[in-house]
Amino acid sequence: MADLAVILGDLADESQVVDDLVADLAPADWARPTPAPGWTVAHQIAHLAWTDEKALISASRPEDWQAEVENLLSVGEDYVDRGAVEGAEQSPGQLLARWRTVRAELAEALAAVPAGQKLPWYGPPMSAASMATARMMETWAHGQDIADALGVTREPGARLWHIARFGTRTRDFAYKLNSLAPPVEEFRVELTAPDGTVWAFGPEGAEQRLTGSALGFCLVVTQRRHPDDTDLVATGDEVREWLGIAQAFAGPPGSGREAGQFA
Repeated sequence: MADLAVILGDLADESQVVDDLVADLAPADWARPTPAPGWTVAHQIAHLAWTDEKALISASRPEDWQAEVENLLSVGEDYVDRGAVEGAEQSPGQLLARWRTVRAELAEALAAVPAGQKLPWYGPPMSAASMATARMMETWAHGQDIADALGVTREPGARLWHIARFGTRTRDFAYKLNSLAPPVEEFRVELTAPDGTVWAFGPEGAEQRLTGSALGFCLVVTQRRHPDDTDLVATGDEVREWLGIAQAFAGPPGSGREAGQFA
């Protein structure tokens, strides 16, 4: 069973890495375009703050979740983009303070969730540990967009394990999101961790296999890189199909990144 306290600590560390990327930026740099079409650095931070605010509702007031979803749907399917656009209109100082406050409140709320309780979300309900992992996945992914916009290379570390595991656990979710039947058999995923060890997921004898770096895998399942621009090696038609639709985040199917965009 995942240790919630460990995940929350790693989430705080990952959030601080992204915070450090933007904390000293000049106002003009907050307006830099990122690889996400139409989104600047400010939009990326605004989205993290907005999503943490929604996660806070789920964790602290789950009884209000259905009303929240209905309210969002009433404004249209672009409610996620709207949240980013509205947040990006704040000054950099206000926006960063907002994100710092809500992520701290969310950590406290998740730590207080009773063991075994499932939290509602835009995808399947999840435990507090899974919610914290999902927040780390999104924080890392949007941090990648910011790093790409700023021309910064981030050194991968052990925290990628959480995202890699989450990426394998969301395999069937990605298929269903694309109106496809998930494969019956599990896949074997063997990833080279930043320290050179191997992180293995799935049965050792599985015919459908995926190997490569943990960084490459995390970039693909968060749709920050096209599979062709990574070192991932797929053995089996089903694994190759999965790489084309893999998506660890909730919401409609993402468009991902074009091949060669970061060559």
